[in-house]
Amino acid sequence: MAQSAGAEVVGKVFQVRETAESATLIGAGKVEELARLASASRADLVIFDHDLTPTQQRNLENALPVRVVDRTQLILDIFARRARTREGRLQVELAQLNYLLPRLTGRGVEMSRLGGGIGTRGPGETKLETDRRRIARRIRKIEREVESVRAGRALHRQRRSAVPLATVTLVGYTNAGKSTLFNRLTRAGVLADARMFATLDPTVRAIELPSRRRVLLSDTVGFIRNLPTTLVTAFRATLEEINEASLVVHVVDASSPQAASQRARVLEVLSEIGAAGIPRLLVLNKADRASEDDIRALRRGDDAGALSISALTGEGVPELLEAIDRMIPLDPVSRVTFRIPAGCGAEISLLHERGRVLSSRYTAEHCEIEAEVPDSLKKRLRKFVL
Repeated sequence: MAQSAGAEVVGKVFQVRETAESATLIGAGKVEELARLASASRADLVIFDHDLTPTQQRNLENALPVRVVDRTQLILDIFARRARTREGRLQVELAQLNYLLPRLTGRGVEMSRLGGGIGTRGPGETKLETDRRRIARRIRKIEREVESVRAGRALHRQRRSAVPLATVTLVGYTNAGKSTLFNRLTRAGVLADARMFATLDPTVRAIELPSRRRVLLSDTVGFIRNLPTTLVTAFRATLEEINEASLVVHVVDASSPQAASQRARVLEVLSEIGAAGIPRLLVLNKADRASEDDIRALRRGDDAGALSISALTGEGVPELLEAIDRMIPLDPVSRVTFRIPAGCGAEISLLHERGRVLSSRYTAEHCEIEAEVPDSLKKRLRKFVL
């Protein structure tokens, strides 16, 4: 992750202890060792692969000659670099502000000097209080905008559900090859990068299955272990796309030494967002780099039928499309009678276009149509069903 954020790693320090030290997480002796190592390597940043409390971060910055960043702050920085759309930027900024707010205290003398003038409560108010109020106002504003984005996404999903096209969602640990597979299946040209979190904003494209059916394929943000709560909350609107899928394609980097733990973490996130009950297909990507033993180890239990593919070379992709074709539920057809107002020409035309009209009878105000229609169209016109 540090390299994905543009950092050059010059040293690593590991520590094993039974309990975390409340003041500095790692203890006074380890802090001294870390300070000597940072000075000797001329580092200007220390990154902790652990979440730090505001007090721990403040104490560490006072004891070390360099800036201190924890795991959540590093992830937020990567997300900020990757965000391209307005929605992505809003969600990242919301997560950053929620992370920053409890950490304002103790930032130094500059946070406690007296304020004054427009935007402060009076000459006795400290800069800390002023900044807290400004950040709280900004958080409320972004939350309203994100909620608007969420409502817009819900509307888009509602419109898509009215069309007889099922949705297939790609999920997986970051850098598992989801975007490469998405490009292979759709030729969409989505950014596929070896860096973590190259894709933040979900992309939806239509693809054709071997049975000639068309489905919508969605690419989503990659998961990681210990995904910060602030990010899960901020990206709720994006993650909700997964809950609307007819099929979840779980992409695993079969060549990764941590493939099993990454696979388990993705399943945990799916459960957290309420998507555990959606039909799931396990896809072992990068099979051209993995050994047969690794692939056999990942194929166990309910995932014995997992597919081995290489999104880069195209190996196994035809079999993947056939598997998706088998697992996507069909759109059953039934005979229904509709009573539609004569002025609703668009709905009447839609019935003729997407259904098989058996009979129709016009009156002064209504048109009664008996037709064989797919279930998705029946749901769209349910208010006209007799």
